Amino acid sequence: MPNYGYHLARAEGAWFRRLYRARLGTIVRRSIPVAATLPFEIFSYSGEEMLPEQVASIRSLLRFAGRPRQFTVVSDGTHSKRSLELLQRLDPCVRVSPASDWQPKGIPPAAASYLATHPTGKQLALVMSLPRSGPALYIDSDVLFFPGARTLSSLPGRSAAPALYLADCRLSADERLYRSEDEKKNPVNTGVLFLTRKIDWFRSLDRFLELAAAPNFFTNQTMTHLAMAAAGAAPLDPAKFVLKLDDQFEFADRYASPDIVLRHYVNPVRHKFWSTLARGKFRS
Repeated sequence: MPNYGYHLARAEGAWFRRLYRARLGTIVRRSIPVAATLPFEIFSYSGEEMLPEQVASIRSLLRFAGRPRQFTVVSDGTHSKRSLELLQRLDPCVRVSPASDWQPKGIPPAAASYLATHPTGKQLALVMSLPRSGPALYIDSDVLFFPGARTLSSLPGRSAAPALYLADCRLSADERLYRSEDEKKNPVNTGVLFLTRKIDWFRSLDRFLELAAAPNFFTNQTMTHLAMAAAGAAPLDPAKFVLKLDDQFEFADRYASPDIVLRHYVNPVRHKFWSTLARGKFRS
């Protein structure tokens, strides 16, 4: 029997996304009451295809968490001129930067090419470059913030670890980079990362250079996992910083609530990003 709730949620999400994209010019002019400031910078990596998600993500951050020192959208190079203008009109804290500005120095040529040209390699280059001046939060464009995000301002003082990461709900990795089953434990998701100081990427780069074939979609996430593990990074509270797939085939968004900080709507549940917004309760 067809799962009508699931298909209805997908249809609702697709409809609302089309409507949101069509109204982006109006939406970015809509003021947002910002009641707090965040004592760190925020970075996101995205392109033209994810423009609606990026706009909605930033607006939800401003509404529920506050205004960061600066919000930098690092473009993969596919944004149109209009899209870049829309992003910069969102708020005075928002600026756009090309991915070429975020290439780390002193990288072996084989790895440097991956960081400069591969879509997820460019994202990794940005993460490897952080932080630059004080603590930095990295978020993907498909991260939506909720009222619990008002606690984000205290993030810098929560842990002595050099970095905090979003705990993945399952292993999504380039397993060619692992050398033991132990290395696969506590998988890191690159959708949300908080860095208070530079971490060492030597192990990750060394494993990358040993690859006998081309990198895949999850190579960057696996390299980040290895670097975070070596640095002693700690996971963010998974009850507040949510990455879940177990409600994929349900009509409702099981985790959307005033108590969570954010949810990362990875591809299998991306429709819930929009169906949750369509219902209006957490819309910015």
